[in-house]
Amino acid sequence: MAKHKGSDEAGSGKLLDELRVPPGPVDLSKWDSRATTGFSGSKDEGKVALDELGPKVSDYQERLYAEGRKEGERSILLVLQGMDTAGKGGVIRHGAGLMDPQGLRITSFKAPTPAEKRRGFLWRIKQALPEAGYIGIFDRSHYEDVLIARVRNLVAPPVWNRRYEQINDFEAELAESGITVVKCFLHISADEQKARLEARLDDLTKHWKYNPADVDERELWPVYSEAYQAALENCNTSEAPWYVIPSDRKWYRNWAVTTLLLETLQNLDPQWPKADFDVNGEKARLAAT
Repeated sequence: MAKHKGSDEAGSGKLLDELRVPPGPVDLSKWDSRATTGFSGSKDEGKVALDELGPKVSDYQERLYAEGRKEGERSILLVLQGMDTAGKGGVIRHGAGLMDPQGLRITSFKAPTPAEKRRGFLWRIKQALPEAGYIGIFDRSHYEDVLIARVRNLVAPPVWNRRYEQINDFEAELAESGITVVKCFLHISADEQKARLEARLDDLTKHWKYNPADVDERELWPVYSEAYQAALENCNTSEAPWYVIPSDRKWYRNWAVTTLLLETLQNLDPQWPKADFDVNGEKARLAAT
């Protein structure tokens, strides 16, 4: 059975190290979107490996949730960004689907409403942050305000330029408050995106997922690539680093993000809270009923 090269080293963070964006300039053309970094095996083996992560992820998630219910302060925020069809929804279905929904908070960010715009670009993000013990998942995020806002000229360049520093300050505050931020850029190629859009058009059960505006956005691929590179370069901090997830292979993408989440949980190593009552005394009381 093929497996993650560091899978036997609990908490080693091996894939976290391998997929982390190094400091400095970012050139996405040098990242292979079909790579299977950290995994040696076939598609079928990758799907099995994902299933095998389920019990471990579920166990650690429950520990984190229990910790949060007993005055713990830690939580995790998984940020998913990527071009249309990159697979944010797929990651949530296949990765988050391995966990208990009661400990998850999933938020999908659409275009901000006029009321949200008046409150500043981070206001609605702050309303969706995971509370202690939870794993929060953002399908798109505050990064839209330095991506589409930049590409579509929704705000002036001085405005979106200031936002990189504002985002860094915000994410540093999250880390200080006990929220571990895991930011994943789902990296697909233009050819793979085209194939996925064509597949949606060829399948009547997928027409609901197709948006004609996706083609308009696709025509701006080079500009979006520049915007993503700038976001990854300017907001890649020690408190909240970026990870590039090769996403042309859906099975690998799902395994990789779930593995990053598991390694993050292992590094936090949440423990079962100790009973704040006399266990033996309660056993005796219960037996007497």
